[in-house]
Amino acid sequence: MDKQRVLTGITTSGTPHLGNYAGAIRPAIAASHRGNIDSFYFLADYHALVKVQDPVRVQRSTLEIAATWLAAGLDPNTVWFYRQSDIPEIPELTWLLTCVAGKGLLNRAHAYKAAVDRNTAEGLDPDAGVNAGLFMYPVLMAADILLFKANKVPVGRDQVQHLEMARDFAARFNHLHGPHFVLPEVVIDESVATLPGLDGRKMSKSYDNTIPLFAPQKALRSAIMSIVTDSRAPGEPKQVEGSALFQLYQAFADRDQAEAMRQAFADGIAWGEAKAALYGLIDSQVAPMREKYESLLAQPIEIEAVLREGAIKARKLARPFMAELRDAVGLRDLRDTGRPVASAGPTAPTAPQAAAATGDASIKPASIKQYREAGKFHFKLLDGQGKLLLTSTGFDAARDVGQLVARLHDSGGAGLRHAGAAGLYLGEDVLGELAADTSLEAIASALATFAADADP
Repeated sequence: MDKQRVLTGITTSGTPHLGNYAGAIRPAIAASHRGNIDSFYFLADYHALVKVQDPVRVQRSTLEIAATWLAAGLDPNTVWFYRQSDIPEIPELTWLLTCVAGKGLLNRAHAYKAAVDRNTAEGLDPDAGVNAGLFMYPVLMAADILLFKANKVPVGRDQVQHLEMARDFAARFNHLHGPHFVLPEVVIDESVATLPGLDGRKMSKSYDNTIPLFAPQKALRSAIMSIVTDSRAPGEPKQVEGSALFQLYQAFADRDQAEAMRQAFADGIAWGEAKAALYGLIDSQVAPMREKYESLLAQPIEIEAVLREGAIKARKLARPFMAELRDAVGLRDLRDTGRPVASAGPTAPTAPQAAAATGDASIKPASIKQYREAGKFHFKLLDGQGKLLLTSTGFDAARDVGQLVARLHDSGGAGLRHAGAAGLYLGEDVLGELAADTSLEAIASALATFAADADP
């Protein structure tokens, strides 16, 4: 049985809270350990820009959310973990989907319709204060999902409509251009969708009722003690139905613990005692992660390196699929029409092209590996047989390595020059040293197969 692809994203617009952890992060990480699932997790920083115009907040939230996933046990070596804005194929696909998305359907999107209804009720222009990002949000979300051919997408009920739109856009594109997209399925966990905040409403940054996941112990206890409860006195039986306190306890308890607390409610446990029990339960689970989280926040260079490596891995899927979609809509090399055009010279065959031409299915793509050594960041280029072609010089920042790797990957070898003892350059930037008996042509050939690789 083929593996199912499951995709999850969190918008980088605030600090992760208990609802994010219990509702998305914890179940997603548990799912990633199943052998029949390929898991995709991304930081939705493009989505954050719809509502957040503070660049410092977007950057800080990206750091905090990435650190949260890693502290909670996500292994980036066994999943796809990346930042949305590091995948240029996502906005490119967004445009292709925009050209098949019906405006009438977008007019009915809940978030846009709610904004229009508010404006109308207040006697304003229907679109007052509404940016195009809010209107197009469902198309960008569809691109997130469809680019990686996700089979299942876990969401709350408020996002179900967006998944239905993604299916609609995919079906329309497939009808026009052939069967390219997988139609994603919605996965809903009812208990997750209703996880309450301090005031009993759904825990949400929009309601300002969240409990930060990695708040210091004193702040965590203070927040839990402020959860809204009713006026029932100690000794008076209390109802679990509709109790935000019990629902939060149940979300972090095992079955026996939850049943014990249910009985305590029936026996009239004091609210203060119940809140203390909730604090103890949550802190026992969060404390070990909090220590790792704080360590990661102090090393943003390590998180940046993880995200850049994740983007390279994700783009190995996105690039060839985007090339397929470009061809499907007619964005093609004019030389492929069979009509003579001003010669631009021969192009290096991709791995699939080479395999098709030679009948040799053993042609394997090249790879670029990033690593850290003696406090410096490096990368190396290997051909499909694992032969070393290029070793980079050492860099102080992982970001510098990531940027050069991306440029080298995208260049296909164009702009490379060898300056003898001075080393190998890409434009004016030094890369490192060619391995023995390696030519610039070998580098270009390897990069062509790397760019075509569709399998990480």
